[in-house]
Amino acid sequence: MAQRLELGLDTFGDVTSDADGERLPQHQVLRNVVAEAVLADEVGLDFIGIGEHHREDFAVSAPDVVLAAVAGQTSRIRLGSAVTVLSSDDPIRVFQRFSTLDALSNGRAEIILGRGSFTESFPLFGLDLAQYDELFEEKLELFTELRREVPVTWSGNTRAPLQNQRVYPPTAGGSLPAWIAVGGTPQSVVRAAHYRLPLMLAIIGGEPARFAPFVDLYKRALAQFGAPMLPVGAHSPGYVAATDEQALEEAWPHFERMQNRIGRERGWSPTTHSDYLASAGPDGALFIGSPETVATKIVRVAKELELSRFDLKYSLGTLPHELLMNCIRLYGTEVAPLVREQLA
Repeated sequence: MAQRLELGLDTFGDVTSDADGERLPQHQVLRNVVAEAVLADEVGLDFIGIGEHHREDFAVSAPDVVLAAVAGQTSRIRLGSAVTVLSSDDPIRVFQRFSTLDALSNGRAEIILGRGSFTESFPLFGLDLAQYDELFEEKLELFTELRREVPVTWSGNTRAPLQNQRVYPPTAGGSLPAWIAVGGTPQSVVRAAHYRLPLMLAIIGGEPARFAPFVDLYKRALAQFGAPMLPVGAHSPGYVAATDEQALEEAWPHFERMQNRIGRERGWSPTTHSDYLASAGPDGALFIGSPETVATKIVRVAKELELSRFDLKYSLGTLPHELLMNCIRLYGTEVAPLVREQLA
């Protein structure tokens, strides 16, 4: 594990409710996301990641634009995607947007690349889901070439070839920081090692400890590819309030609606309150509770998985903006010091 565990936040810009339970319009949600990111900077957190979706229940379809707004109102926090759905985008435009963000933020941009957990972007942009694997593999290969910031010669089946082509603007640091997000398949872990990219584990269910074999596989794969050891991070849903009881009570109705809405699309069984409490318990994937409870769980998982960074996915469905702001405040001012104290 890194000497200092970085602590970040992730949001998908979930469409939230107001105090009366009415859903906010997406334009208001986008402004609220910016305010949440600014607060994360103020309370000393290391990273804010903003996800990309193309659905009614998530407001952010252009994370780099939202992050540019955040860059103009912050000075220290690093800014990234969570994730950029590379399969349905153009690697050159992705690089250009985030290298531009890097310039505007004075070198604070990162990008987390992934396949995404939804498929709406494929028909939206005229792509064939039958090419799901080929699109990601080819575009990731091209993107890693672009990160070298030298003239690129490349050819594949999913876009036009490049011949000794430069892409602008370059970054001041010479390479755009990038991670690969994986949901826990061995092939995805080995792919991250092959491209020499840090690994971000999306731990959204089950026991976090079950990801330890993937961390071991990643390290062995890096060694076999002759690559240096690289950071491993984890992303998990959570919510912080003053007490365990308050956090569990406030988050439950919003979490239930979100899980069951998505579950109906995917054929999942309805989530129950007992499932929720088990997942929020010591061995589950939900980091919900008081600052002390959440900090203790982060420390244990960070040690088990030898993490360099932990990102709390703090947006939980329609959970109101005011509660999210309080969660961020507690995460930065109480959880983070407790984590660093325990790790020290």
